[in-house]
Amino acid sequence: MRMTPLPSVMKAAVLGEPGQIRVRELPVPEPGPEDVLVQVCRASLCGTDLKIRSRKFFKNDGPRADTFVPGHEYAGVVVAVGSTVDEFGIGDRVVTEAHRGCMRCANCLHGKYTDCLNYGIRAKGHRTQGMTVNGGFAEYALNHVSTLYRLPENVSFDAGVVLTTVGTVMHAFDVLADLVVGARVAVLGPGPIGLLAVQVAKQLGAEFVTLTGTRESRLALGESFGADLALNVRDGDAVSRIRAATGGHGMDVVLECSGAPSAVDDALAMAKRGGRVVLVGFFDEPVTSDLNRAVMNGITIHTVRGEGTGSLARAVSLASQGRIDTKSLVTHHFSLDAVSEAFDTYAERRGDALKVMLDVSPISAGA
Repeated sequence: MRMTPLPSVMKAAVLGEPGQIRVRELPVPEPGPEDVLVQVCRASLCGTDLKIRSRKFFKNDGPRADTFVPGHEYAGVVVAVGSTVDEFGIGDRVVTEAHRGCMRCANCLHGKYTDCLNYGIRAKGHRTQGMTVNGGFAEYALNHVSTLYRLPENVSFDAGVVLTTVGTVMHAFDVLADLVVGARVAVLGPGPIGLLAVQVAKQLGAEFVTLTGTRESRLALGESFGADLALNVRDGDAVSRIRAATGGHGMDVVLECSGAPSAVDDALAMAKRGGRVVLVGFFDEPVTSDLNRAVMNGITIHTVRGEGTGSLARAVSLASQGRIDTKSLVTHHFSLDAVSEAFDTYAERRGDALKVMLDVSPISAGA
């Protein structure tokens, strides 16, 4: 193992009782032969982190309090590498992908590592940063070498972290196994995923993109990102208006990014006959939906879980070409010591919070 001198302990945000998170000191992890140790510069919160803090994400009781570190969206600098790692060097700027499949099950061997059949079994090689193993809400985080991508010099750490969400959007389009050029695409939910989905759809050549939601400020942002039609669902029947805008036929592709239970029916109603719906958002509760609409109209329903199929690498490429706006989505910055306030700000949408960043290590200053 080659490494620069490092401290023996680090600051880390750890789970407490349900709904609690606090900062304490933990040992700095040591890389194994295939590992890379990253000094975390930026990390961001997402809806999954709220579920993790509440412990609703975990089966049974989940990990032990005071030792588990959440955080699956982060970027930083390589400070140590394992004995077999030659893909990265100390000082490289990197962004991390959350999922590392076991790479031995049938799904992983077909590239479906986010659907790993050995999910959560570390002994068989599976890891998901901040979900099944410690993540990036700490000064240092340990990653398998296969989960890192170099950040070009013209891509900031802030942008790099947001690109993990772009990777999720890219994966949502991947499952369609078809070109988006000329397609009509509806996006439900103007959160970070939905707003990035508008941008990616346009970059992939979609002809007509709609966005629906309830917050005017976010809908306006979606229009600035290229949405051809942005509708507040409180102002009337958005489904009818979208179908009318397509001559009554409906949309080729519908991305459900809100996680609202009623949105599944809306997505099915917006899709044309033979259209496709991709469920991207996570739901807080079981959803009841009129699946007869899908059956009778030949609508295909897809699902994705986070980034996959190497989609983060393509997101980095988009950003390096200046073809994706991430800066407009970053609304708040907090120090790691203020992680509890950061969570509350995100959960309560204070100041119309979109992407809430943790400035974790001093090296991140000004990045």
